[in-house]
Order: sequence, then structure tokens, then C-alpha cells
Amino acid sequence: MTVQEIRNEFPILSREVYSKPLVYFDNAATSQRPRCVVDKFTSLSLNENANIHRAFHRLAVDATEEYEQTRRKVAEYLGCSEKEIVFTSGTTNSINLVAFSFGEAFVKEGDEIIVSESEHHSNIVPWQMLCSRKGAKLRVIPVDDDGYLRLDVLESLLSDKTKIVAVTHISNVLGLVNPIPEIVSVCHERGVPVLVDGAQGIIHQNIDIQELGCDFYALSGHKMFASTGTGVLYGKSEWLDKMPPYMGGGEMINSVSFSGTTYAPVPGKFEAGTQNINATPTLVPAFELLSKLNNDAETTDRMKKVTRYLLDYFLSDPRITLYGIPKKASDKIPLFSFTVKGAHHEDIAILMDKMGIALRSGQMCAEPLMDRFATTGMVRASLAHYNTMEEAEYFVACLDKAIKMLTK
Repeated sequence: MTVQEIRNEFPILSREVYSKPLVYFDNAATSQRPRCVVDKFTSLSLNENANIHRAFHRLAVDATEEYEQTRRKVAEYLGCSEKEIVFTSGTTNSINLVAFSFGEAFVKEGDEIIVSESEHHSNIVPWQMLCSRKGAKLRVIPVDDDGYLRLDVLESLLSDKTKIVAVTHISNVLGLVNPIPEIVSVCHERGVPVLVDGAQGIIHQNIDIQELGCDFYALSGHKMFASTGTGVLYGKSEWLDKMPPYMGGGEMINSVSFSGTTYAPVPGKFEAGTQNINATPTLVPAFELLSKLNNDAETTDRMKKVTRYLLDYFLSDPRITLYGIPKKASDKIPLFSFTVKGAHHEDIAILMDKMGIALRSGQMCAEPLMDRFATTGMVRASLAHYNTMEEAEYFVACLDKAIKMLTK
């Protein structure tokens, strides 16, 4: 696909902001929606709107088939069994589910949970809550000055008390790809399962769960072109089968009486209540488009060039400090968090917005990482498959203008 063909699939990219063409560089927060996703959601809402798994009338049967077909397609894309796919509202919900259910089954007072210094709050706070509830201890893998995880420290942190390690696939601040297979191998040698926050990984990597080897993988639909409020938790059956339900309600049961309740088999026992029946199936067209783009030579080559161009710019401008500096090109996705000497991060973002460029500024839900790098906040530019070299060049020109306005 040419870049223009890709952009034509995303109607919002043709809008203007302050009489200037929109340059959307906030994809790490949420991606834009392609027509195929909007069409799927609209079609289901208008033609097959019924509750699933509950009735035998035609609408309910059709809605149920759409939902379960989505599970089959997602499992096929990730390379796992459909019984290992649990639908959630997003990465945050997926991690909270594991933190609660795994914690109830396997964590006791004195045990330890390991996370990394580069985690999003969604992969810190649920584990803190578990530790508080169980009397366990949270231990942290530090990052070095370039943003890489200190894997030597991970090995020293692992012990007989370690119950699970939770790490991000790709940091939403640093944009560095973590060596998940290596981390998993180190942890599995000690019998420790690994959860991976795949919110950023799913959009920029072809995910093969078997190759990664992790025990849990969490992702959000809205990061990868699907509807908001959709998400996936992959979990190995050996763990999911032993974990208690996260929530109770309809459809997650086998039988209910006042003398006791038995639960449905996985994945049903983790999907209580009415699911996001019109939105979850949008994962199918989203995954299909994502797979097409990630395996399209022209698209991947273009994104590599754009990433290299922006990386060279950030590293060459003495006014700018870039966080997440790759040792090799394949370690970096097109995500750049930076600060400007003498300028506040919010002021940079506001000025850039006036020039039509959408960026993120602040702590980016990673306050411990801000503390690690001794800053109150950063500016982040994050790109997706539909962004162009022309947009990158315009961004550089506008950023130079903004810096001059704020630091003269």
C-alpha cells in the first residue's frame, strides 16, 4: 500500500486544526480509526445488536458468532489457543485481572513481585495493590541512562520468593523494545511466570506468543486501530485454569445456588456480565489491517526511514534531551520523548498544537520513570503507519520554531 492509500483509510487525517492540516503524533495514547473498523462497529450496532451467549433468536445467534469468531481470529493472529484469549476493556483491565486473580491463587505474605522502572502506571499500581492486600513486596528492575532494562539486576532480584515478573514489551515513554524472550528465559529458569504489557508492542511488532514465551500478554484495541473499550488478555491455560474469577455475575458461571456457585471454564469465567458486544469484533478488521501493514515492505521501509530521520534530528540538536536512546535501530519504534532546555514541556506541546501537530506532554502515566530521569515531564511524539516523512519534516521545522519562541 502507498502511504496515501493507507491515509485514505483514516478519514480523520484529512481534517484541519487551526486552519492547518492535522499532524497526529499522539498514537501511543490512542490510534485513529480506519473505515473498516468504523464500518464493522456501525454494521453490528444497526443489524446484529443483541446480547451474546444468552438466547436462541437469530440476532443473538449472529451476535454470538461475531464475538466468538473474533476470539478465534485473535488467537490465530497471536498464535495461541482460543481458550487462552480473554476479552477485556483494555490493557489496564487485563493487568488488573491477572494481579487480582493470580494474586489470590499464588501470592502470600512475604512473597515478591518484580516490575521495571519503565512501566506505565497500569503495570505498577495493580501490583502495589496486590502487595498491600497480601503483605507482599514490590521489587524494581532499574533502567540505565539510555533507558535499557538492567537485566543483570533482574537476575539478582529473582529468588524463591518471586511469584511473577511484569514488564512492558515497549515502553510508552522510551520507545525501546525490551528483549522479552531473554527475560522470559531467565525467569522461567527459576520457575517464575512473566506478564508482558503489550499496549505498545502490539502495534509495532508482529506478535508470536509462542516465540515470546510469556505466560500473560495484555493489549488494548484502541492502540491498534480498533474501538475503544476493547482489549485482550492472553494467558496460558495452565495459569488461567487455576486462577479464580476476577468478577462475579452472569455468564461466568456453571451453576448458581445459595449453597454455592461453580464457574464456567476458561475463558468464560473471566468474562462476567454483558460484554462490549458491538466493539470487540472490531478487533478483527483492526488485526487484519495491522497485519497487512506490518508485513508490507514499502510501509515498513518508510517507517524505518522516518524513525531514523527523527532519531538523527533529536540526537543532533543540543537544545534537546532525548530519552530512550537505542544501541541499534531495531530497538527503537517511532516514539520519541524529549525535553527542551529552558522550555516547559506543556508550553512546547501547546505551541505545536497551534501549528496543527498533536503531541503528548506530561508524565505520560510513568511518574517513577520521570523521577529516574529527574524531570517533571516530557514531550512525546509517537507515530503510526499512516504518518509520513513530510509530516516528520514539518514537525522538525515547527519544533525548531517553538523552541526559538520559548527560549529567545
